[in-house]
Amino acid sequence: MFQKSNKNNSTESVSINLIGNGTVITGDIKSSGDIRIDGILNGNITINGKLVIGSTGKIEGNIICQNADISGEIKGKINVSELLILKSSAKLVGDIITGKISIEPNATFTGSCNMGAVVKNISHANEATTETTTKTA
Repeated sequence: MFQKSNKNNSTESVSINLIGNGTVITGDIKSSGDIRIDGILNGNITINGKLVIGSTGKIEGNIICQNADISGEIKGKINVSELLILKSSAKLVGDIITGKISIEPNATFTGSCNMGAVVKNISHANEATTETTTKTA
């Protein structure tokens, strides 16, 4: 009726962690599941799932995740492999690297933004230039 491999895989992917309002953490966090932060984190966060920062959530440090939904404050670099959503109450000071981005009106963002497709196109353009130079030489 149940298969161990499916049950274990779904347990790992369904892992949800919560840092509640009023909680302050100093240090780095690594997780394979999703995380919601309504408190304060002074450190880096690296997760394989979705990061949700509530309106009372604050992070001072670098972030690496698959998807992010931001309503709170971030000071640091954020690297999102798929979709980054900045809600209207979001305040981000730092650089963004993402595949896709959605910014609602009234969200504030100070820094640079690199979209994944743009970076890939630049790499391919450099390869094409190198190949052309090699062929003509």
